This record gives sequence, structure tokens and C-alpha cells, in this order.
Amino acid sequence: MGNRLAQARAERGWKKARLIHELRTAAARRKENLPKDESLSRRIAVWENQGGEVGDFYRDLLCEVYGLPAAELGLGELPPAIAEPEPVAAELAQRLTFSRLDAGLVELLQGQTQSIRLLDRRLGGAAIFQQTSAHVDHIEHLVRYALPGADREAAADELGQAAALAGWQALDMGQLNEAWRLHELAKAAARDSGVTAGLSYARAQQGYVLLDAGRPRDALRLVEATKEQTAGAVPAMLRAWLHAAEGEVLATLGERDAALRALDQARAVLPERAAGNGLPYLMLDLDHLERWRGHCLARLGEAAAIDSLTSALDGMGEGRYGRAEASLRVDLALALQARGDAVESRAQARRAAEVAGRTGSQRQRRRIAELLRAA
Repeated sequence: MGNRLAQARAERGWKKARLIHELRTAAARRKENLPKDESLSRRIAVWENQGGEVGDFYRDLLCEVYGLPAAELGLGELPPAIAEPEPVAAELAQRLTFSRLDAGLVELLQGQTQSIRLLDRRLGGAAIFQQTSAHVDHIEHLVRYALPGADREAAADELGQAAALAGWQALDMGQLNEAWRLHELAKAAARDSGVTAGLSYARAQQGYVLLDAGRPRDALRLVEATKEQTAGAVPAMLRAWLHAAEGEVLATLGERDAALRALDQARAVLPERAAGNGLPYLMLDLDHLERWRGHCLARLGEAAAIDSLTSALDGMGEGRYGRAEASLRVDLALALQARGDAVESRAQARRAAEVAGRTGSQRQRRRIAELLRAA
């Protein structure tokens, strides 16, 4: 039986040039190239006038441009309706089997996240962002096609942590849209896992995206709401971190007394021992909190931050924490500037720029540029 290609074109009132144009458009969507118009014109004539055989590639294109199934164009019969779901069901079953999770696999994923986390602290996000993103994509695929159960929930918790880490790296690189998207993924994964701490951490850390977007009031509302909604429902270390994050946002807004009260609250609830807290994404002890206080005082333009920042810088050790060192040196430069020590302030700013250059931190580079402009 001949095909109905000539009839289909006639019914639409298309010239051959119109059909060629539609075929090229459909092929472009598939990122495929077609031969020259003369060659296509001869091919169409053979199909329409001589009933020439239409290969699979052109059959699919013709079905697309005419909006008809192959059977209605006379290009072959459709498979029986009952046969179509079988390969789909088989593929889905295969994916579910492939993505089945167990405690051992979850432990491996946790170890990989921790390795990336340690590299991030040393090298900065720009150096390993692609690795982190690939890790996030891998866990997301496993979670999406995994069967329900405790192992799936544990993997979802790990997905939330990895996505929050990738979101922080994107923020450090100045990619605010990507940072927001990754934190949204982290929150969704945390909800899926049922781990309140993971959700609280991702939500509050998303406030830093709002800070860098120039929306400190929105950032404050987000952090405060997170803190209130999770009161008593998260470990003490995370409560301390939430208080300190609130203090930083308040310092950005210039609300000195409220910022210092929040930092005092952080110190009051911080556990004496940080080990074994079950929150591998948090690094917070008295030394870190003192550094955080110095950062807030520097944001407030107070010279009193110098001692805290200098002590924290000495205790950190040069080269051990690239991004943190850059941030600390910017804070110290701000505090020295507030004291009127322009020479030493510029020296610290230049050193911070060197470290930020190695780590690829656009976030710190922006702060340094603002500092040097104000000098």
C-alpha cells in the first residue's frame, strides 16, 4: 500500500518549500543536519510520486511536522497498544533494581561527601564545584529511583547535605541563582529524609544567598523563622549556629546590640564538646565562635575585632582553610581600617586577595574590592 504523504501536504496547502522548512526545523530541534534543498526536494518527489521507501529518521520527522502517527501517513503500522507499556515497565523495574540502596552504599556516599567537604575547606569551591555537583546528581538519581525505607531516608539526608555544600560553593563563586536552586534541592531532600536538623541548616544557610543578593531584611526573617520553628527540635550545636548566623545578619544591618546578644546566646548553648554531634557539616567550637564574633564586629566597623581576628588567624594556620582564611583577612583589614591603620589594612587586603585568587572566591573578591575603594 502506498503512502499518503502527497495527500497530507495537499490537505495543508503546503508548497514543497514549506515542507522542507518544517523538516529542517524539526531536525534542528534534534540537533541533526539535513542535506541541501535540492536533494531534499528530489527525495520528497520519490516519496510522494513513486512510493519510495522512507527511512526511520525521515519517518519520525514527517510524523512530527504533520502531527500524525506513521500509520496515518501510510508509513507503517503502529505497534499494538498493549505492547507499548511493556518496555516502559521493564525500564522502570530495572531502574528501581539498579538504585536499590543499602546501609553500605549510604556509608560510601557519606564518606565521599566528607572527602569533598574537607577538600572544599582547603581548596575552595571553585576547584571542586564540578565534582560536588556530579556527586549531588548521583545521589539524587539514586534517591529518586530507590524503594522506600530507612536507607532511602538516610540517602536523602546525605543528598540534602551534599546539595547544601554545593550551594555554598556556588554562592562563594558568585552564582546566586545556582546557589538558590541547590539550597531548594537541599531543603526538598531534607523534607524527604524527615531530618529536621538538615532542613533547618539548609533553610538558614539560604539566608546568605539573600544577604549577597542585597536583601538583608529578608535574610533576617528567614533565619529568625527557622530558629523559632525548630526551637528544641535540633541539636544544641545547630541551635548555636543559628544564633550566630542571626548575629551576622544583624551585624550586616548595623544592629550592634542585637547582634552581640545573638552571639552571646550562641555561646551559651554551644556544647562543650563538639565531637560526636552527628552534624558533619558544622564546624563550630569556642575558637570558631570567637572568629565569628570578630567577623561581626568587623562588619560593624569596630576596631575591637582586631584581637579576636588576629588570634583566630594565628590559630588557624596558614593554608589549612583557604576560603576561611581569605574571609578572616578581609575582616581583619576592615577592623584595621576602622582603627585608622591604613597601611596594615591594605596589606591584609592584598594578602586576602591572594588567598581568594587561589580559592576562586568571588564573594571575598567583591568584599576586598569594596574595602579598597573605601580606603
